[in-house]
Amino acid sequence: MTITRAGVDAVLVAHSDPYLGPDASYALLAVAADTRVTDDARVFLHIELPYPHAEPDQAFGPALTLALREAGARDVHIRWSFAVPRIKPQGEVQPLTLARNVIVVASGKGGVGKSTTAVNLALALAREGAKVGILDADIYGPSQPVMLGIGNGKYPDTVDDAWFVPHQAHGIEVMSIGFLLQGDTPVVWRGPKATGALIQLVTQTRWSSLDYLVVDMPPGTGDIQLTLAQRVPVAGAVIVTTPQDIATLDAKKGVEMFRKVDINVLGVVENMAQHICSNCGHTEHIFGEGGGARMAAQYQTALLGQLPLDRRIREQADSGLPTVAAEPDGELAAHYREMARRTAARLALGERVADTRIPLQPTH
Repeated sequence: MTITRAGVDAVLVAHSDPYLGPDASYALLAVAADTRVTDDARVFLHIELPYPHAEPDQAFGPALTLALREAGARDVHIRWSFAVPRIKPQGEVQPLTLARNVIVVASGKGGVGKSTTAVNLALALAREGAKVGILDADIYGPSQPVMLGIGNGKYPDTVDDAWFVPHQAHGIEVMSIGFLLQGDTPVVWRGPKATGALIQLVTQTRWSSLDYLVVDMPPGTGDIQLTLAQRVPVAGAVIVTTPQDIATLDAKKGVEMFRKVDINVLGVVENMAQHICSNCGHTEHIFGEGGGARMAAQYQTALLGQLPLDRRIREQADSGLPTVAAEPDGELAAHYREMARRTAARLALGERVADTRIPLQPTH
């Protein structure tokens, strides 16, 4: 049996990207101009994902290659790439010129690991191959400068007396209100002044054509959070919670807030989901079990990740070298990288797609 182009198409239609779901077959993702079958049954494919993935050939290639061989291919050559689509932000808010997509990371209350999740999400997206920046919008408690080893009070350079130049750390760009403060000086601004300062950081930072700008939001659902959600162009929101009922109760308020202002909630991240004893290996659900999954099901959104409660995560963030930067190939970083791929894939599936590279119909 020798494979034909129709046979290749049939295999592509039958196999879907695991992160995008059953409606995103490889027939939709294959680049038609780069797909061909030679007379001696060699198959050449180019598959372009709409989200970053550092190792798609290892993750997806073997199963697709096997299916093509079973259909009659003698040799299979697959080139993988990705192109991040620009997702239209909420309402009439204009998108940022220098950042294709803004992802806000929020929580209903403090103390659930939102900032640690945000920085590791940004680092994981960069590790997968995307160009990423992070904006620390937690104006009353900016922690990203310390987490990324830069430190507060490191005033950024400026361009043309109008643009801040973000700092660089571990392969991502960083901007924070903490860079503009000296020492332990607290921010004692009222809401309008605080919001104005953050809007200025968003719109007057000279990002370098980012695929994703991750925004570490202040905790809660007050005036500052609501104003930011209405004025910052957001492609999607990630809600961080811990498993216990009191945390998910507050996190649900965050979901309701974003939906009120027409921002797509990409999913829920359950932080501190379980603790594995370093001595005996026993797994214990210290903060309860399944709260994030139940919340995701209630709001018909995705459970993007269940992150462990592990002392190393805290120690690495405190040292200025967050987990994904400290041990990018370790088992803890693997949780964050999986979360990043799921988040980016969910974003690519957004209903308000502008300038997307995903064809609306099969390319064959």
